[in-house]
Amino acid sequence: MTVYFLRHGIAERQSPGGDRERKLTEEGKTGLRRVLAWAKQAEMKPELVLSSPYVRAAQTAHLAIEELALEQPHSFADALVPESTPADLWSEVRAHGVDSVLVVSHEPLLSATIAWALGSTREIVNFPPAGLVALEFESPGATPTGMLLWMMTP
Repeated sequence: MTVYFLRHGIAERQSPGGDRERKLTEEGKTGLRRVLAWAKQAEMKPELVLSSPYVRAAQTAHLAIEELALEQPHSFADALVPESTPADLWSEVRAHGVDSVLVVSHEPLLSATIAWALGSTREIVNFPPAGLVALEFESPGATPTGMLLWMMTP
């Protein structure tokens, strides 16, 4: 199974609706488009797109679907909100039973999940906005054992 982890793009610093409602900035959209253009050249075609329900993550997922010319809609998952845990994120990914998935989420959840999947006890990836990481998993077991394939940053 291949899991692509995409951090949302640069977002507004504040929103009247609170953190959940923060939107992507134009700079954030530009950085995402740059990374997604590289991903498209690499022929990245996930079977499923899962995103946090936060506005900036949903906007990022929509942009990914558009830029990668994917036909499937995306699904929201509460296990992908910033305060979730790596185990909850992994359980959500496993529950869908697909061979490739794009996970759109936030920090510090993404760095913590990648460290956990790579067997580290500390965060080992600096995950900037619009960063994209690909991990390969031999099996979708209860405890992941992943291998880093590549990382792209804007």
